Amino acid sequence: MTLLNTVMDQSLDEGYAAAARARGEEGRRRLPTTTRGKLVLALGLALAAVVVTVSGVNAHESEPALAKEKDALVKRVTDATAAADKLQRDVEAARTQVEQQQQRALSQSGGDTGLTALNGTVGTGAVTGPGVKLVISDASDSSTDGGIDPRTSGGFGGGRLRDRDLQLVVNGLWEAGAEAIAINGQRLTALSPIRAAGDAILVNNRPLVPPYTLFAVGDDKRLPGAFQDSMGGHYLRLLQDNFGIKATVSGQHAVDLPAAVGFTLRLAVPESPSPSPSASSPSPSASSPGPGASGSTPSSPSPAGPDAGSSAAPSTSSTTGVPKP
Repeated sequence: MTLLNTVMDQSLDEGYAAAARARGEEGRRRLPTTTRGKLVLALGLALAAVVVTVSGVNAHESEPALAKEKDALVKRVTDATAAADKLQRDVEAARTQVEQQQQRALSQSGGDTGLTALNGTVGTGAVTGPGVKLVISDASDSSTDGGIDPRTSGGFGGGRLRDRDLQLVVNGLWEAGAEAIAINGQRLTALSPIRAAGDAILVNNRPLVPPYTLFAVGDDKRLPGAFQDSMGGHYLRLLQDNFGIKATVSGQHAVDLPAAVGFTLRLAVPESPSPSPSASSPSPSASSPGPGASGSTPSSPSPAGPDAGSSAAPSTSSTTGVPKP
């Protein structure tokens, strides 16, 4: 019992108390008292002051150099951007010149009737006319899912528009009577893919960001109602009701759709067969007399070969048809 009382009354023994007193006395005497210690302390302070001074001088001297490097980088970026813009303008000017030369050559040859009529239809020419504007955006909270997504699962949440959804909406516009469609400035042609790459939707291999703005050229009075009654319109309403996807449809008196970039329309023309000069000349073995001249021995083939009498098949092009899916 005495031991327990001692332990409770004296939590530290005499050794710990002596050590604590020694540390307190040393703490009060942190500065050196000897001459050597004072010299070492003075030398250390002098070295620290020299290091700080040198660092400050170097930093002050390097500021103009860093500023010059930053200005040089900014100038390089600005020049590169200006050069890229100039090249883009040159490309647009060259494309316009090529189109003008093509139209001039076709008009001189008298074969521009079909090609001009197909330019706007297949997407290689700009189109202007009445139509509709359809704006589709993801749900306000696209990260949450209101239930089981009936669409195929993948990197998209239920509140986000998928590439397959956009395909069905575009097909609904075609079904409603749209003559030309563009999505976020990307003109749709017969070769335009709408697909997904990760979490992004690609149109003509260009990534798009929501909201997705679709312009369609057609009858501005009939097209909106026809789209609402189409399969694409019904599907879009299901997306709005079940997943919170936002969509607005409005008629437009004038819609300007750009031409598709990177596509060239060519009109296929059948080639007339060219007669071979050797087809009419007799073969040497047929004119030479001999024992087999009565016809028992077949004559040797003509040098023109089996293709001498065949006409060249007319070439066809996939761009001559109406590009509605």
